[in-house]
Amino acid sequence: MALSLAIAGTAEATDSSSGAPQVYRWVDDKGVVHYGDSVPIEFAQSDRSVLNKQGVEVGHVEGGKSPAEEAARAAAEEQARQRAQHDQFLLSTYVSSKDIEQLRDERLGQMDAQIKAAMAYIDTLNARLNALAERAMGFKPYSTESSARRMPDDLAEDLVHTINELRSQHRALEVKQREQVDAREQFEVDIRRYRELTARPHT
Repeated sequence: MALSLAIAGTAEATDSSSGAPQVYRWVDDKGVVHYGDSVPIEFAQSDRSVLNKQGVEVGHVEGGKSPAEEAARAAAEEQARQRAQHDQFLLSTYVSSKDIEQLRDERLGQMDAQIKAAMAYIDTLNARLNALAERAMGFKPYSTESSARRMPDDLAEDLVHTINELRSQHRALEVKQREQVDAREQFEVDIRRYRELTARPHT
């Protein structure tokens, strides 16, 4: 854009020095071509050509981008920057794709151990809940015996606490399982990308 503006500026200076009026050519949103020595305010953000007195294009001025276009451009640049940064990380960290595979196996193994421990704890909580529920059957409102007593407060509290802990652990387990899936996918992506990067010479 700077180069285009510089060219346009040069054309303006040339035409001004010769006394020739500055002529612009632009296209409206309906595709109609317009000419004039000035651009209407509603087309100020549109691309336009700079013409000399013979009608030959001697410069080009890029129009401004909309906020959405600017956001898309910025997002694309940031994505490219992050990818280049990650590529550099891969090349500077690993000697071969086998190194990534080894790290993958270690990391996934650690996650698998955490998942198994979480599942074992959930089994313990389930067993505790079953025992508490069995005890609760001897008290109102679960017992049908007319002589049954009201459930003790500590038993009711244990039931509520165990149920809440089970829900919390199930949610935590789901998070760990998703993290394991995401980690496996990311390692596979890194392995493929590393092989692409090392399959061709770098500058």
